[in-house]
Amino acid sequence: MSVQTRIAAEVDALPPSLARIAAAISTNPALVVDSTITELAAACETSVASVVRFCRAIGISGYAALRVALASELGRESAQFSGSSGFGSEIAPEDSLQEAITKVAALEALAIEETIASLDLEVLAAAVEDIDGAERILLFGIGASRLTAADLAHKLLRIGRAAIVLSDAHEAIGAAALGAGSTVAIGFSTSGSTVETVRFLETARTTGATTIGVTGSGDSPLARTSDHVLLTRAREPRLRAGAMVSRIAQLALVDSLFVGVAQRRHAHTVKALQRTAEATRALRRD
Repeated sequence: MSVQTRIAAEVDALPPSLARIAAAISTNPALVVDSTITELAAACETSVASVVRFCRAIGISGYAALRVALASELGRESAQFSGSSGFGSEIAPEDSLQEAITKVAALEALAIEETIASLDLEVLAAAVEDIDGAERILLFGIGASRLTAADLAHKLLRIGRAAIVLSDAHEAIGAAALGAGSTVAIGFSTSGSTVETVRFLETARTTGATTIGVTGSGDSPLARTSDHVLLTRAREPRLRAGAMVSRIAQLALVDSLFVGVAQRRHAHTVKALQRTAEATRALRRD
């Protein structure tokens, strides 16, 4: 996982003095490359000791190592996205529309790349096997995560799986409490701390259901209550309404799950997709 993505994943758990450093680096990661540790501390209105603690909090030994890692990362990504002016910096008021959307597109491409590159294939395979064998698949998320849950439910329904996307927290927890048959419960939360989604998985687990968490934080309440944890990697710009980049990362995992399930019964999947496509085309002709 890249340094910038690691910062994005940890920022919500950092104390205020370290969170200010994270915010400054997220806004302009080149600040680290261009500044001494004293200059960065002054820019963030904190102390040199806090900068050192920040480095350790994101798993880096010290400021010198952070500068080297970020310089290498920025150089590599600038070359990868050479057409993106100011890549790595936040969307700014003075950016043209072209520059703003190019920055978002670059972040979305990186989110897919880093999410798939860091994906634990053994965990994915176990999740696919449990979904494939389930009599009932419950999916739940709040806000933008609900849209991702609905996307996976739609895909699974198209190939004949009993997938139910739950839109209300009470409905979700009630359905999870029934524990009917062989059930898989899938919860979506980028932060991993959405109370309703965590409670949904906790309830499902008490009834013997298999729980799957799709989250950006491996050290979160959602992850701790999941039998299988699928991690997203995303740098979300501050200028957003709901999830943008993190939603793309979730969808990459959704597609990976669906392809895994679909592959296990390839012939059946192809026929099911053909039949549902023909049925909907017939509806349009009517």
